[in-house]
Amino acid sequence: MIEKWEGPVEYWLVTTGPDTDPGINGGIMKRMMNQATVNTVIVPSADKFLERVTRAGGKVVAPKMPIPGAGYQTYCKDPEGNLFGIHQTDMSVE
Repeated sequence: MIEKWEGPVEYWLVTTGPDTDPGINGGIMKRMMNQATVNTVIVPSADKFLERVTRAGGKVVAPKMPIPGAGYQTYCKDPEGNLFGIHQTDMSVE
């Protein structure tokens, strides 16, 4: 199922399985930084994982930003230049 998200940016939620047995869910948005695909991983603490990224030679390319009703999102590049996202779920973010 693909549904338009009602948040502050143009984004569509993609659900591939029921809540009881989720699939590989995701989203669709406009291209960022000339990347056709951006994989995002959910982590318990964005701050801790940003530290790990930089210690491993990666770079933060978009600082941690709040997404109302969803959590925090940030984007990084690994040492080879591949863009990826880090998401910390926190439904209380305004």
